[in-house]
Parts: sequence; structure tokens; C-alpha cells
Amino acid sequence: MADNEELFDESQVTEGSTVDVTDKKCPNCGATVTYDPETLSMTCEFCGYSRSLPKPEEAGNATQEIDFASAKIRQKKDWGAQKKNIVCQACGGSTMYDMNDTAAVCPFCGSTSVMPVDDDEDVMAPGGVVPFEVSREKAATLFKSWLKGKFFAPNAAKKSCKADEFNGIYLPYWTFDSQTTSTYTAQYGKDYYVKDKDGNRVKKTRWYPCRGIYEEFIDDQVVYASAKTKDPYIKSVSKFDFTKLRDYDPQFVAGFAAERYSVGLDDGWVEAQKIIKQTLNSNISSQIRKKYNADQVRSLIFSTTHDNVTFKYLLAPIWISNFKYNNKVYNFVVNGQTGKIAGNSPVSKLKVFLTILAIVAVIIILAVLFGN
Repeated sequence: MADNEELFDESQVTEGSTVDVTDKKCPNCGATVTYDPETLSMTCEFCGYSRSLPKPEEAGNATQEIDFASAKIRQKKDWGAQKKNIVCQACGGSTMYDMNDTAAVCPFCGSTSVMPVDDDEDVMAPGGVVPFEVSREKAATLFKSWLKGKFFAPNAAKKSCKADEFNGIYLPYWTFDSQTTSTYTAQYGKDYYVKDKDGNRVKKTRWYPCRGIYEEFIDDQVVYASAKTKDPYIKSVSKFDFTKLRDYDPQFVAGFAAERYSVGLDDGWVEAQKIIKQTLNSNISSQIRKKYNADQVRSLIFSTTHDNVTFKYLLAPIWISNFKYNNKVYNFVVNGQTGKIAGNSPVSKLKVFLTILAIVAVIIILAVLFGN
């Protein structure tokens, strides 16, 4: 999309058709069935009913790329199953739950100040989902290993701490594709060396002007679509393998919360363009260095047009939990696909003191051995 094109109002998205899908009821006994990440199946824990879902490599067509300019007339808003929107009064987090589920605790901050709100009909439904691959049990095991690997964590914490209940949640993301064409001007430099009056080699640079056109297709530029999430560790683990992306199916979300996007499509595209600009800046500089066999590039100025812009609205999985040590709560998150963990942990003041003492001792010994 060119810079002077008008941004589209996502509130004009028209109603899509309802998809006939499961309502999470077991066909044998009528109990609730949930999605099991380890077996890729819908399972009933009461009667043992299980129905397998296709593996990623068995999936059909890839999740559809939607023309950005057509978003206001092509996007569906139906999540495929009856949902309710729950908003936390403490942190502002907004999550979607199945209508029959009870949501008494916010998955982001743990607050019990949650309440249902009227659904916003102008919010589109996701087009794709990265399913959970890490089960709740696996996340607990990864947590224990992660805490044991914290050098400064107290040994007592490593032995005794257990994570409280894991909350599985799907987080919202936009991805954008764009064919970019950039015109640029810059200066490239070639280094050479001369000797100063003392005979020392001094590096100099000869600068030359250049200009040109650079084209690159940007594939799946990811933008985190939440402005309300307060947890600082979520973004640090929000790297997913989108080659395993599946077409959205409410069966994958069954039993989990799903955060609705709070960064709209237009705002997401603005953010994507900022990230793309940084990528192009680096890639254009690299092309100039290669083309002219240059050592340096400076004064790069470029202007970019975006054509054939498409997007996807996706959900990706995160486990959120915490643990207590000495009456203090420590939060952490686990990537529900890769198992990557980030969070805060207790620190042993004794271990820190002994480490500093050891470093000082080494410095003193080296000073004695090597004199000055």
C-alpha cells in the first residue's frame, strides 16, 4: 500500500456466515470435550470419547491471505462457536471464552475482578491458529528445569517451588505480506590506509554517491495485536513457527481462553511498516556494499511503496502461571508451541555476595601474579 493511500475502517467488516461446528459436547455422554495438544484430538475425560484432528502436514490449503484493501467487506466476525467476552477490571485484559465455561480469574494478572461485557460485532474472527503443542504437564516439567537453571535462585526454591495452575491462552497476531519497491540515495565508502607523521597506519575512507531501486517481497511480517497485555515476559517468548499454522477451527480453542486483538488492522499495518522499514534499511545497505564492493554505507535515504498487501489474523498459544516463595509471587510464561520460558525468579543474596567475593579474589590474584 502506498503511503498516500487511505487507511480502511475495520468497523465496516461485513457479517460472515456461521460455520456448523462442534459445541464442545461429547456425542456419547453430553459432557464437555477439550482439545489435547499432545494427541491432537478432542477428548472426553468422562466416557473416553476421542476424535483425532489432522496433523499439520496433513492439512489442506494454507490459511488464506486476505487482501488488505478488501478487509472491510471480506472479513468474517463469527468465531464458529458461541463465545462470551470477559474483561478484567484490574488490568483491562479482554479474553474470549466458550459460553458454558466459567471465567473467575484473569489469565493475565490473576485478578478475580472479571466480568462479561457485550460482544463487539465489529471485531473480526481469527483466520488461523497455531495449536498448543506443549501440554499443561509438559509446561510444569519445563518450569522445574527452568528454575533449576537459575544460578542465583535459592536452592530451597529450586527444590520446593511448584507452579500454580497454568492458564492456557491464545494471543492475537497480525501478519502482513507486501511486495515492496524502494527508491534510494546513499553514499558508499571504500577504506584505505595512510601513514601519519609518526609512521602509524591510519584508516581513511573515500565516499561516492549512489542511487537505485530495491525490490523485496516481505512474507509474514508479524505484529503482536495486543495493547492491553501488561505481562512483560509474553513478548519475549512470542516467537512461533508459523509454518505449522492451521486454518482457524474453534476445536483448537476449546478449553482455552483467547485474547481478542486490541491493536486494530490499520494500526497493525502502521506498526508493520515501521518494522519493514528497519528491515529494508539493513537489506538496502547490504546490497549497496555488495554491489560496489564497499566497506561502509552512510546517508541512506529511501522511499517505499507497498503493493499487493495481504494479511492474516492469527492466534498463537501461551501458558501463563506463577509460583510463590517466601510469601512473594513470581510470574512466568511458557510458549505453548516451542516451550520457551521467561519470567522472574527469587535471588539468593548469599549467592550474589559469594559470587562478587570470588570475582574480587580472582582480580586480586591476577594483579599479584602479573604485577601492574
